[in-house]
Amino acid sequence: MKALIALIATLAAGAALASDVEIVEVQASQSGNTWRFDVALRHADTGWDHYADGWEVLAPDGSSLGMRVLVHPHVDEQPFTRSLSGVEIPEGLTRVIIRARDNIDGWTAKTYSFDLP
Repeated sequence: MKALIALIATLAAGAALASDVEIVEVQASQSGNTWRFDVALRHADTGWDHYADGWEVLAPDGSSLGMRVLVHPHVDEQPFTRSLSGVEIPEGLTRVIIRARDNIDGWTAKTYSFDLP
């Protein structure tokens, strides 16, 4: 019985990890006083029931600088890249944090630190 419980716990932990949204790549470019971010994500989207539904640009102190909401699943398009323009970066800030989420598990624990070019 203990072996069965351990197996179920292991499978459940693996399933939770498999659902995390992975930030594959980040690119950014400045245009005047604002920035455009292109973020590539990978997630095991299964359809409307479970999909990556957004990513956010954060200052190192955790304050939000901008968010891209994803309004539909990308089952057959993995990884996929979406952009966010018009992000205002405070003067003197040289690094941002990108985090991603899905519609079931919320924000992933692993973030992506990005040095602004």
